[in-house]
Amino acid sequence: MFKSNNKKQGTKKMKIKKGDNVVVIAGKYKGVKGRVLKAIPKESRVIVEKVNFIKKHTRPNQQNQQGGIVEKEAPIHVSNVKLYNEKIKDVTRAVFKEHGDSRTRVCKKTGDEI
Repeated sequence: MFKSNNKKQGTKKMKIKKGDNVVVIAGKYKGVKGRVLKAIPKESRVIVEKVNFIKKHTRPNQQNQQGGIVEKEAPIHVSNVKLYNEKIKDVTRAVFKEHGDSRTRVCKKTGDEI
C-alpha cells in the first residue's frame, strides 16, 4: 500500500472542484459538457450535471409520499473528465501558482485564474 503525504489517510488531491465546468472524455457520455455538482476526493469521483443517470427505486416516506422510480446523476471517475475553459472553448488542465503564501488555481493554456 502506498503512503500518502495528506493529513487524512486515503484522501487524494483532485484538481477538479465543485462548480467547475468539465467535459467527459471517456465512456457513454463522451463529449458532454456539464458542471460539477459534487466532488468526492476519497473515491476520486465527481458527480456531473446531466451525466451518468441511474434509476433509483425509492420507497414512500415523509418527503416523497408516493415513492417510485427517481432518475439521478451517479458519480463518475475523475480521470474520465477534463476541465473546460469557457474563454477559449477548449479543454485544459489546472495548475497551482504560488503568490507569496497563497496558492491559486490557474489554467495551463492561458494562465487565467479558474
